[in-house]
Amino acid sequence: MTWSKRIFDLFFASLLILLLLPLFLGLLVWLLIRQGRPLFYVAERMKGVDQPFDLWKLRTMTVVEDDSGVSGGDKVHRITPAGAWLRSKRLDELPQLWNILRGDLSFVGPRPPLRQYVEQFPELYTQVLKSRPGVTGLASLVYHKHEGLLLSRCDTPEETDEIYGRICVPRKAQLDLIYQNHQNICYDFDLVFQTIGLLFRKH
Repeated sequence: MTWSKRIFDLFFASLLILLLLPLFLGLLVWLLIRQGRPLFYVAERMKGVDQPFDLWKLRTMTVVEDDSGVSGGDKVHRITPAGAWLRSKRLDELPQLWNILRGDLSFVGPRPPLRQYVEQFPELYTQVLKSRPGVTGLASLVYHKHEGLLLSRCDTPEETDEIYGRICVPRKAQLDLIYQNHQNICYDFDLVFQTIGLLFRKH
């Protein structure tokens, strides 16, 4: 990560935390009333082939004892009404500003993968994770909707894992490497504004 990208992340993460703190506290109270504790979902993700970290989100699903793998159609029944609303506006990702401050994430980059896929495709992720993982990115913008459609048709965790590993991982990696080859601050601004624009167009 370049020093300019890190300064970009630190400045805007700090600014957004200050600006959005009342909204964030209000969401916590609302979630506590609507669905109770725990308020946060914390899961291991990878920022390097051998570098795990804890990714923070607001909880959007019912809690189960053994939860693993990406979210497909087999997990749709666990999404709470409040969680569905949070996801539709990506407000569940607000706690990731803390991950940005810690240096686990950048605003823009590949989405941080699960350990199982890094171990399954080590050579691929060795290249992809040369870029700091991000909250949004080229793959998120271009492929997120198609990935959601593919995984929504999966009825079991095994089917979700097979489709994600065989189809989604390589296609997202192609886009992540395109971003990596063209990465600069202006491009990051462009992708951030595209993400904001997409949210407004959806709603």
